[in-house]
Amino acid sequence: MAEGLSVTLSQSSPIVLDCALECAPGELLALVGPSGSGKTTVLRSIAGLNRPSQGRISCGADTWLDTQQGIDLAPQVRRAGMVFQSYSLLPHLSAQENVALALLDLPKGERIRQAQDWLARVHLHGLEARHPGELSGGQQQRVAMARALARAIGNGPAPAVLLLDEPFSAVDQVTRRKLQQELARLRRELAIPIVLVTHDLDEARMLADRMVLLHHGVNLQNGPPEEVMSRPANAAVARLIGQTNLFEGVVGGRGDEGATSLDWLGLSLEVAAESEFAPGTKVCWVIPPEGVHLHRRGRPYPGEGSNRVSGRIEDRLALGPFTHVTLRPARGGPPLAFSLPSHIALQDAIVPGAEATVTLLPQAIHLMPAEG
Repeated sequence: MAEGLSVTLSQSSPIVLDCALECAPGELLALVGPSGSGKTTVLRSIAGLNRPSQGRISCGADTWLDTQQGIDLAPQVRRAGMVFQSYSLLPHLSAQENVALALLDLPKGERIRQAQDWLARVHLHGLEARHPGELSGGQQQRVAMARALARAIGNGPAPAVLLLDEPFSAVDQVTRRKLQQELARLRRELAIPIVLVTHDLDEARMLADRMVLLHHGVNLQNGPPEEVMSRPANAAVARLIGQTNLFEGVVGGRGDEGATSLDWLGLSLEVAAESEFAPGTKVCWVIPPEGVHLHRRGRPYPGEGSNRVSGRIEDRLALGPFTHVTLRPARGGPPLAFSLPSHIALQDAIVPGAEATVTLLPQAIHLMPAEG
């Protein structure tokens, strides 16, 4: 990707890395994965704060790292602005002075002008003289963002990238939502690659164009967030993204229109997508909770003859407007999880021990290779 960010990293210690990623100008790429998966190490490698054993990093036509060629540009030479989880603001400097630190190669007057401009763009006009201790957590985060943007694109035309390491984790939920909205608006004005490290899948889903799922330093899957969440590459990915409805089955025959059948608990389920697996193949499969639809009591369900599963309610947990339910199939096997509006759960007496029937939407069932 000559016009964007391209990264290939490999090392065996202290944290294993074996991953590759690309991010185009104007694109926001989210790095997600459990703690210790290598997300921050990848970000620090891009910024030049970590040197992998082997790798290549380029931004635009510029090569920042190429271990085979002996190229390793210093962090201050790379046009990478980074927002750390702790913000890393200098407490004895004002907000304006913290931002101006990213512009030291400019004349003093220009540094001040640009620092003021960047603080205004993150809605901190009038607070330039305040020190970090006089700012709220959200305001400190904005100062860190302004400094990173000044570093990435305030010094000239060279290729640049914005790196965000869990930037919203230290603020309360209301401030977090406001800052996420500000980032979404700000990124529309920035034609640079943006890489966001987050453990929050909802945040990645909301903000990112694409996400890379890392585990033990390895890139397990790369794609649009909705695709990764609904169509995981394998059972390991399904578990990492929190898919609760993960089962085993056997591929059946194919219908006249290419639809696949799936044998599970003695049932023949219809799968809308054409399968890459031959009939008789053991597979894992998932269905997101939103793909499980409850049959309302006394109300006919459209297409209720397809993919019906009956059983007993095993557990229900009301969480505000939605209630999370698990259904133990009458034919045995692990439970199915789904959610429904809390008022419907009350109306239909969805309580532990009650009998219920659900339909599994054929278009929501996703097949994956069997484990082992």
